[in-house]
Amino acid sequence: MPELENIARLALIRKLSDGNYHSGRQLRQEMGMTRAAILNHVKILRTWGLDVFLVQGKGYCLSSPLDLLDEVRLKVQLNVPDFSLIPVIDSTNQFLLDRIDQLVSGTSCLAEYQESGRGRRGRVWFSPFGTNLYLSIYWRLNTGMAAAVGLSLVVGISMVETLEKLGAKDIKVKWPNDLYWQERKLAGILVETRGQVGDVTHCVIGIGLNVAMTETSEVNQDWVNLIKTSSTLPDKNTLAVALINGINETLHEYESTGMKGFVDLWDKYDNFYGKPVKLLLGERKIKGISCGINDKGELLLETEVGITSYIDGEISLRSDL
Repeated sequence: MPELENIARLALIRKLSDGNYHSGRQLRQEMGMTRAAILNHVKILRTWGLDVFLVQGKGYCLSSPLDLLDEVRLKVQLNVPDFSLIPVIDSTNQFLLDRIDQLVSGTSCLAEYQESGRGRRGRVWFSPFGTNLYLSIYWRLNTGMAAAVGLSLVVGISMVETLEKLGAKDIKVKWPNDLYWQERKLAGILVETRGQVGDVTHCVIGIGLNVAMTETSEVNQDWVNLIKTSSTLPDKNTLAVALINGINETLHEYESTGMKGFVDLWDKYDNFYGKPVKLLLGERKIKGISCGINDKGELLLETEVGITSYIDGEISLRSDL
């Protein structure tokens, strides 16, 4: 029953996605619903983060048009072995993790809305419907668990390069898993792995990219939308295709070169390179100058005792200015 209800809600969203007013009578006739059913669906859409308005004498409308993902178009343009577009999902990462033994490297999943989107360290990733991009990619690493350390870094580099080609400017990477623009968070990357040390490692790489999200109190840090970075960005389908295809190409390259092939690129795009920072390591605070990364993907920090490397874990990097 919930799946059937979601099909009806998605049909309602498609009707409203043009941003125009649609009368209640028109919607009831076209969708074969009662007034009460439409009202109930609208209440759910609002919990999904959609601003649905009802104006007396005009009908229902969204606060702005929606740029929706198109499965047919994506299938034609994606260079991946398989992909799923599931508009409403618990988590794109979890969807792939639940099927991990059946997947081929490059298999991807896209969604319009995540009910249980995940960030690092168990945080919730706020995932309102249709305004951002939520995707996950599966990758099999035959070289073992150690190689997984650099995945979020090379994916971040790939995303910056792709977004630059699409017209975005001045996007930076923040170690180990964020994209920034003018000191505000633009995207996050979450890598989840399955496997044993010395054996094949199964990796699911989740990406949340802010595209055109409306103001919200759900996010407790400074953030920014991709539409702020350029006036010439393409539609969301073109964006998704470019990012996924670009990441697949980058991961094939990573398998050949390892992290060594990406250190210089990281330094080029590093938001904090050469700047004073503080590293939050559990309860400890370590201050120093950020010196980029080494060929293992570890953060290099220059302190009074010299340059020390730090690996991912319970670590947060912040500006010390």
